[in-house]
Parts: sequence; C-alpha cells; structure tokens
Amino acid sequence: MKLTMASSPHNHSHKSLSRLMITVIAACIPGLIAQVYFFGTAVLIQLTLALITVSVCEAAVLLLRKRKVWPTLSDGSAWLTAVLLALSIPPLAPWWIIVIGCLFAIVIVKQLYGGLGFNLFNPAMAAYVLLLVSFPVQMTSWLPVSDLLASPISFSQQLSVIFNGFTSAGFSVDQLRVSIDGTTMATPLDTVKTDVAHHLTVAESMSKSLFNDWFGLGWGWVNLGFLIGGLYLLKAKIINWHIPVSFLGALTICSAIGYIASPGTEPGVVFHLFSGATMLGAFFIATDPVSASTTNKGRLIYGALIGLLVYLIRTFGGYPDAVAFSVLLLNMAVPLIDYYTQPRTYGHGVK
Repeated sequence: MKLTMASSPHNHSHKSLSRLMITVIAACIPGLIAQVYFFGTAVLIQLTLALITVSVCEAAVLLLRKRKVWPTLSDGSAWLTAVLLALSIPPLAPWWIIVIGCLFAIVIVKQLYGGLGFNLFNPAMAAYVLLLVSFPVQMTSWLPVSDLLASPISFSQQLSVIFNGFTSAGFSVDQLRVSIDGTTMATPLDTVKTDVAHHLTVAESMSKSLFNDWFGLGWGWVNLGFLIGGLYLLKAKIINWHIPVSFLGALTICSAIGYIASPGTEPGVVFHLFSGATMLGAFFIATDPVSASTTNKGRLIYGALIGLLVYLIRTFGGYPDAVAFSVLLLNMAVPLIDYYTQPRTYGHGVK
C-alpha cells in the first residue's frame, strides 16, 4: 500500500478556526457589557448593524468569487471584525458609518487581497482609520457616561438618533453631549489633550466631572473589561503573551518617563493604560494572527513599537487616541520585522 507523507507537524490542534474566533468574540463580552452600562444600548444597535453588514458583504463577495459561502462565513473572522469595529466607533454614530466601515473592511481590506490569511492590514482598524479621516465629526462624537448626561436617553431615542440624526424631540448628538453642568463633553483623552494645549495643567483638566481620581469615568471600567477578556485569551492560549506585554510595557515606560519629565502636562501611566482603546488594542487588535509578526522576537518588537507610537501620537499627534494608526503602521513593517527576526535554521548559519 502506498503511503502519502504529509508535511509536519502531524500533531494537530483540536481548536478549529471558528472556535478560536468565537472564543475571541466571547472574550470581548466584559468590555462590551461595560460599554453598554456606561454609554447605553446604542452599542448593541451598532453591533447588530455591523454583524448584518459583514455577513451580507462576505456572502456577496464569495458568491462573486464562486466560493462556498457558509464554510467561509462560519469561520467567524468577519464577525470578529464586526465586533471590533462596532466597539471602536461612537455608539450614536449614524447607521451609514458602521455600514461603510464594514463594507470597506470586508470587501477591500480582506477579500480583495484574497480572503482570510492574505490581508496585509487589520480589517477593523483599516476601516476605523478610513472612517475617522473621512467623517471626523461623526467619529469623534462620543457621549459622556450616562450619569453625566443632562437627561437620560431611552432606547427609542438612541435608535432615532442613529437612523434619523435626531431624537423624537428634535435633539441632535451635539445637543445630547451636554452634561449636567451645561458643558459639551468629549472623551478623557481628547479633553486632556485640548486642555493642555490651552495651557491648563493635567490636574486642572482632571478636576472636571468627566474624571475620577485616575482616569475618565466609564473608560477605566471599559478597559478593565477588555483586560479581563485579554487575560482569559492568554490563559486559554488563544494569543501569545509577547505582543500585549511588550505593547503595554512600552506604553508604561514612555508614559512614566513623560510624567517624570513634565508632570504638569503629562497625565501619567494609569491614565494611558486605562483610557481610549488601550486594552482593546493590546489584547484583541494588535494580536491579529494574520497581520501581526509571526516570530517571538518579532512579536516583542512589533508590540513595543505599537506602544511607543500610541504614546507619541497621543502626546504629539493630532488625534487623541492612536491605536488604529499605530497598528496599521506596524502592519506595514511586519515583513521587515519577520525577515530580520527569523530563528536560525538548525545546521545553517554561523555560530
């Protein structure tokens, strides 16, 4: 009987691709719950729109390519992209924002390059940057936590804002962003950056109602939720430790140096770690197995450079949060990083 020799390794993992993707999506649940609690059920509306859009786009492209739809769609990669993008945009963004983003992520960034495993960039972050550059007003209209709103926003009002642009009473998103004390609110990162540019100290900026002792109200808990989910992924060995540890380590070192050098204009380590998309980026975005570095040494370099760029862009750049830009820039550098960090093949090379 003729035997066929398959390529090694012969010991296969029992974890299917779809199971891995669903596990990552499930790990997002603590952060998702925190977002819904602090920013309203509009997060779930955006998530539903995203899941529907990516499913339709993926199926349409697969039919055009004459590929089987369900085997590819059921691997969960498109759904994970939808979840990450929905968690990254303002909850009350117009419905067409998430639709355009999902269409671009699936059709252009993923399928145009050949599908899963061939995309050069993280689809969710590429779509986020496209939306941020193209529609900056809609992509920066974050509400403060529900406790700081001048009046609570019901589910029907949130639905009306997303699809019509106004509540049933005629209030726009900008009007809804007014807090109890009558000021228009922004994200903690944006608030600190703007106030420092206006020659206020960080302490003066963080004395506003948007902050507690260490970070922005709500955002610290959201980041804690994603940290819990990320630690679960590490424990389950779904992701490697190299990227999140080097990412957070580099951000910690840079923010500590900045705070020591200028405590009046730098918010400090805890603020950087638990604001914006830090934990979501460290555990769920930068660790994308397709667009990230593939060697252990390369992962450390890749994660550290992302952390460095996040700090530099937050501190000196034009955007308050910088995870998406940092990840995309390092996605472009992955081939170079992998080339110079490949382990030496046994029996080859110079001692």
